[in-house]
Amino acid sequence: MKYRFRPFQILPLVAAAAALTAGCGKPPAGRQMGPAEVGTVTVAPERVVLTTELPGRTSPYLVAEVRPQVNGLIRERAFEEGSEVKAGALLYQIDPAPYQAAYDQAKAALAMAEANVPAARSRAERLKGLVAIRAAGQQDYDDAAAAALQAEASVAAAKAAVDSARVNLSYTPIRAPIPGRTGRSSVTVGALVTAYQPVPLATIQQLDPIYVDVVQSSAELLRLRQGFRTGGLTRNDSSWSKVKLVLEDGTTYGREGKLKFQDVTVDPTTGSVSVRMVFPNPDHVLLPGMFVRAILEEGVRTDAILVPQQGVSRDQKGEPFCLVVGADGKAEQRTLTLDRAIGDRWLATKGLAAGDRVIVEGTQRVRPGADVKPVPAGTTASAGPAAAGPAKPGPAAAK
Repeated sequence: MKYRFRPFQILPLVAAAAALTAGCGKPPAGRQMGPAEVGTVTVAPERVVLTTELPGRTSPYLVAEVRPQVNGLIRERAFEEGSEVKAGALLYQIDPAPYQAAYDQAKAALAMAEANVPAARSRAERLKGLVAIRAAGQQDYDDAAAAALQAEASVAAAKAAVDSARVNLSYTPIRAPIPGRTGRSSVTVGALVTAYQPVPLATIQQLDPIYVDVVQSSAELLRLRQGFRTGGLTRNDSSWSKVKLVLEDGTTYGREGKLKFQDVTVDPTTGSVSVRMVFPNPDHVLLPGMFVRAILEEGVRTDAILVPQQGVSRDQKGEPFCLVVGADGKAEQRTLTLDRAIGDRWLATKGLAAGDRVIVEGTQRVRPGADVKPVPAGTTASAGPAAAGPAKPGPAAAK
């Protein structure tokens, strides 16, 4: 079989052959010759204050559920719901009439008992003298002495009844046990209440100062203790107990708090311990039950090595690494152990030493073992964020 080429089929082949010949005659445009220029940052030990952020909730400094201690009708409510009250302020008034009557009756019974005592004592004394001269029987004297003692006991019982009636009468005005802000009232004027009922009449909460309760894992506590024991961390006694607070909307609370105490029991369900802090709250910005994040100072690392995040990448196994300029001018790959992110840098605990030059610009143009031309970061011809290799670590790697 014979195949004839037509003119319009031959022209494209000739053009393609000409272009291939021209391409083989010279090197591609833009190819760099010699070592690649890279931007480097020289790492050096720094003093870094390490902090940790823990979630928690606010709780009132003091809480009092107001309940009646006697039965009766509410005759008056002397406070406004949601208002501030002082300790001892009148909240409710229970009708005191029946308790006033009981108190008056007890005082009258006491007076009657006290009136019987002198006569009983005189009769016992007279019979005692008559028994001495055998003018009266011993039994009569014993009966008289017993009657005198009974009269004195009646006085003591009447005094106790007066005290009880006085206490019940004093419970008719219900007063605030603590200073703070009142909540919603569960009763109105005219309601019948009973002593020590399960439903409180109102709840008072002291909001200034206010507690913040957070949880911290026991593993984190062990890590911190190990750091202090080995000397890797130190603690500034003047500031370690100061705490900052981040509110639900992301804003920072304007006042510093103090570490109150740390629980000594680990919750077996969560493996964490409770930490309580106290914050001043004069403007009542913090309300009970709010979700907050507390920033605590863990300690100070005096020889911290910080590496820019743009110079750190991750391999296929997720292990962080960076490229450094070796003594022979070649790029070296270092596997890193990262602790946490501090600003735009990683705290590296292993893999780097003071004086190492970390490549942060031009990593896409070099590979481990390649010759490089190091210059300070920001002065390279194409200064900008590195775009090579795997994605750099995100915030999830920070503690």
